[in-house]
Amino acid sequence: MSKVRKYSGHYAPWRHQPMKSIYLLYELVTAFIRIPYWGSACHSSVFADAIDYSGLRPRKSWSWARAMNVQLIRHLSNLSLVVGPIRVSPSYLALVPGIGYHGVWVEPLPSEHILGKLKIWIAAAGVTAVKLPGYWLHKSGSTIEGEAPLMPGEKIVYALHGGAYTRMSAHPSDPTAGIARGLLDRVDTHPFPTALLDALTGYNYLVNTLHIPASDIIVEGDSAGGNLALALTRYLVEHPMDTLPPPALLLLLSPWCDLGTSHSGPGSSWYTRRDSDYIAIDNNGSAVYAIAAFTGPFGLGASELNSYISPASVYIQDISFVGFPPTFISAGGAEILLDSIRTLHEKMAKDTKVRYLEAEDGIHDFLVFDRGWHEPERSETLSAIAQWVTEEAC
Repeated sequence: MSKVRKYSGHYAPWRHQPMKSIYLLYELVTAFIRIPYWGSACHSSVFADAIDYSGLRPRKSWSWARAMNVQLIRHLSNLSLVVGPIRVSPSYLALVPGIGYHGVWVEPLPSEHILGKLKIWIAAAGVTAVKLPGYWLHKSGSTIEGEAPLMPGEKIVYALHGGAYTRMSAHPSDPTAGIARGLLDRVDTHPFPTALLDALTGYNYLVNTLHIPASDIIVEGDSAGGNLALALTRYLVEHPMDTLPPPALLLLLSPWCDLGTSHSGPGSSWYTRRDSDYIAIDNNGSAVYAIAAFTGPFGLGASELNSYISPASVYIQDISFVGFPPTFISAGGAEILLDSIRTLHEKMAKDTKVRYLEAEDGIHDFLVFDRGWHEPERSETLSAIAQWVTEEAC
């Protein structure tokens, strides 16, 4: 697979047994105090104001349920920085069967599609193209078989999942699959460039194995998947190939578009939205673990100046998006990545057609949460995406 450089930070210091079990037991016991406190603080604005509730209900427009859910997700995210992943995702090296989806093995990307800087980066990182598992997801009750030819006018969404390049999987049971299910309802740990190589492998499978026209493909990515969707599209635009043209549309949902530091200064959304978002941020080195793991042998400096890694970085002045397909960008007004996403929108809008929608009270990757507590933002955004797809397809 790949050579991964060890990171010397303090990621998950209690991840080994028996310390992990001891810490989780502590969390379980203290939950009987913590959860009632959260509930009271989120429910009563008078009580919350009196005790400095530190962001338990940072927005008065939020319902009690939303404030509680965000606080719980934030706590679990911070917990994972102490003891490691709380939820075990299905193996990315195997097809995991289930009801309502169809898994396939995708052959490695042919060497003739590995061009330019990508060939150099692959050699430097010591990675290779490999066979990958992928999953077909259809609407509930659909009788369409996986890998079936598209019907006239039908589009396919190539979904690249989030997870900071260190968590989650493509399996439909993972939380990010909620985005794909939502779109279907409304629209008829490896270093760089491993993820880009994997994305190209899947895209090549759609175009050259299943012979789906690129004009019928929508590349979608949320969070880190949005970063990957941008890198994939940039590669296809910068290396024109008749056998592998760019997709018809690009859909970016809370994209992690600046892995560097250009949007993390005082007064930025990185700080002003900390109380209203759930992304775990600490000061002991864990916060940069995902970036260090992703940049690997290229070092953290690559996150500042590489257009494939941080296309929204303000340190990259001459970046171009000429040739990119029409793009829809969704952001949450309450997420810490907001400033970088706004910068991405400004940069892209100079060179290509962009639709931007910012949900004022939306948290990071809010389209993932399909249990009804992040409404009406989720439904309104999905409906706007559906309308945009219809308009662009005409």
